Amino acid sequence: MARTGRPRNFDRDEAVAKAMHLFWQYGYEGTSLEQLRHAMGDISSASFYAAFGSKEALYRETLVEYLRTHGKVVTALRDEHLPPRDRLEQALRRSAAMQTASAHPTGCMVALSATICSEGGASAQAVTAAERKANREAIAACVKAGVEEGILRPDTDVAGLAALYEGLLVGLSIQARDGVAGKSIDAAITQAMKAWDASCKATS
Repeated sequence: MARTGRPRNFDRDEAVAKAMHLFWQYGYEGTSLEQLRHAMGDISSASFYAAFGSKEALYRETLVEYLRTHGKVVTALRDEHLPPRDRLEQALRRSAAMQTASAHPTGCMVALSATICSEGGASAQAVTAAERKANREAIAACVKAGVEEGILRPDTDVAGLAALYEGLLVGLSIQARDGVAGKSIDAAITQAMKAWDASCKATS
């Protein structure tokens, strides 16, 4: 008979962590219920739904866990105690280091796990899109702060410079997943930061 209850040693936090890694590696739609159940100790479907409600509810929970842990590398974007340039550079370099680490799936879960979905995955897709939008706005705020604080020239193309850094932040997920070396990505960040420096006011 199939089991209807969870194992006595069922650890919900551990189960969420394992599910996070699966969604991160294979994507929301690419991760099956069977994979999730197996990673949790071959629990039954009934036990799975009793614990998490649905696959999407579990995905949303794993995304919260990702943002609380691995995803916090971009929190520097919102640290107004740092100079605007430092906020950008720290977020990019810390994100690159995290995304190329070998202890977990490469790339960024927010960028990779639900970017392309069928109609049935639209609501999950919207969650990650909202997170990317928040980062996009935080990057733009850094550039705007640079202008407002007199660091960057008044004629700086704020939208263009912000799009450069946001494109790098999102794009390095593909590079990390493709196995591009962290050293190469770090060098790309160095080059990208030169665009900021080129927009700085001349010092007398």
